[in-house]
Amino acid sequence: MPDTTPPPILVTPDGSRTALNTRFGEAYGSRHGAAAQAHHVFLEGTGTHEHPAPRVLEIGFGVGVNFRATLESAARRGAALDYLAFEFDPAPAGVLREVAMGGEGAAQPLWAALLEAWTDAGASSAGLDVWRGAARVRVHFQDVLSAELPRGWATALYLDGFSPAVNPEVWTPEFVARLSGTLAPGGVLATYSAAGHVRRSLQAAGLRVERRPGAPGKRECLRAVREA
Repeated sequence: MPDTTPPPILVTPDGSRTALNTRFGEAYGSRHGAAAQAHHVFLEGTGTHEHPAPRVLEIGFGVGVNFRATLESAARRGAALDYLAFEFDPAPAGVLREVAMGGEGAAQPLWAALLEAWTDAGASSAGLDVWRGAARVRVHFQDVLSAELPRGWATALYLDGFSPAVNPEVWTPEFVARLSGTLAPGGVLATYSAAGHVRRSLQAAGLRVERRPGAPGKRECLRAVREA
């Protein structure tokens, strides 16, 4: 019988929350600051915090911290947002709600609509497609390794799978090459990992790779640009 115990909620030093994934034994977001990582690594690392109409592809929706930060940023600037995420093992809606409680983006209408749809459909559906105003989010509940991915679409790609040590499949040269193909010209892939083999996979995929200072708890992170 599958374990239906909700994952433990973790409060991180910046006051934001994440949760522990018991399958992989790792937190969905940084234990050193989940919101800080979302902003520094993903929004700022890809330039999404300044983009007039970002199209974001996320590998690993997790508990929605990156999405809420991106949604809040777009709403504050009046920017249109199209967000596509793949999540093979979705957390319960109650966990998403508890992690978001009082945090950024939690009051946004699209977040509330997503939670309602997640409760009604959740992992039993092929995915969700929710709109509110100029913001859209699609979450596919499937294995991204075998999924059909958009080509030349994403202005930003958040590679936020669990670590290469426990989830090596999403960090292989073969899959990273597929991810490279999802980026629009000038699009940027960002990841919290600065492992040498990840950097080499990004370079082999034809991306221009840059090291950046890491978010709290990490020395470095990576951004990789598809040249126009």
